[in-house]
Amino acid sequence: MQAPRDKAVTPLRRLAIHSTTTCSAEATAYGKCIVATYVDVRKDSCKREFEKFGQCLRQAVGSLKTFHISLHILTSLTLR
Repeated sequence: MQAPRDKAVTPLRRLAIHSTTTCSAEATAYGKCIVATYVDVRKDSCKREFEKFGQCLRQAVGSLKTFHISLHILTSLTLR
């Protein structure tokens, strides 16, 4: 019988926590831009902020993947 998984350790939850703490400034800038332009929405009005937020998320995911691969390798080596 498996032990119940803590919600904080599921991959999606871990990604959400990591990306929101890592990219909070970019998310805030994008959110402020959306709020400031929601009455007069135009294509690409928040494009720069969105691109910065997206780039940050991609970097966060990349570093998270690297961390998990490294952790997996270290775990494999110590279990031998």
